[in-house]
Amino acid sequence: MEMSLLTIILLGIVEGLTEYIPVSSTGHLILAGEIFGKAPGNATFDIVIQLGAILAVLVLYHKRFAEVLVGLSKGDTASIHFTRNILIGFLPSALVGAAAYGLIKKMLETPIIVAVALVVGGVLILLIERRNHDPHVHGVETMSWKTALGVGVIQCLSMIPGVSRSGATIMGALSMGIERKTAAEYSFFLAIPTMVGATTLALWKSRDELGDAQMSAIAIGFLVSFVVAIVVIRWFLTIVTKHGFAPFAWYRIVAGSAALAWLLSR
Repeated sequence: MEMSLLTIILLGIVEGLTEYIPVSSTGHLILAGEIFGKAPGNATFDIVIQLGAILAVLVLYHKRFAEVLVGLSKGDTASIHFTRNILIGFLPSALVGAAAYGLIKKMLETPIIVAVALVVGGVLILLIERRNHDPHVHGVETMSWKTALGVGVIQCLSMIPGVSRSGATIMGALSMGIERKTAAEYSFFLAIPTMVGATTLALWKSRDELGDAQMSAIAIGFLVSFVVAIVVIRWFLTIVTKHGFAPFAWYRIVAGSAALAWLLSR
């Protein structure tokens, strides 16, 4: 059964809203799919439309990326460290994702995992936020390679649907002494190679299953998620700077508990 246009648009909105805030975009897509009646077996759709939200980061931060490219051509130390930290942070998830692709795809079809992970993740965010009183890293380029690797390892937890890639990255960064805005921006930048890799792998693995209808659905979802994410990224940084991550933690706990109750009662 193919998805309706309304379902595709709604899922694109959900993706754009949730990709960069620590509430799990994949988890929300899975739960939204259950609510909207999305046909099973659309894990590739869920993965690939996230690339639309990734494009939003490239657009919003195009000046910074341009400066890094120029700096790399001149051998600038800050640009080299910025690039190094993105690549090192990406490496663990690339290795684990490739090795455990089958298991990850199976978990994407298990909504109850999402509900439990939302609640547990919300509690952990509250605990980490309370301990984050003395950050000492104030820029992606000032991180050590060991810190970048540590955050990358923690990001692997996000392969469990409901954990949240941005949530795992941000909380890992906070626990290692990175201040809030830098932690959020590092999660944005780290999403680029991570999701490009995940999308490439998903499309390759599903290449024999994708027809014109599926590709059209992906294209529409991609575009909608891109437009919505442009707005959400700016809003998210404002909220984080003023209020921290606790509002998102409480949302996770409430949403996860409600989803769990609903799934168990069906």
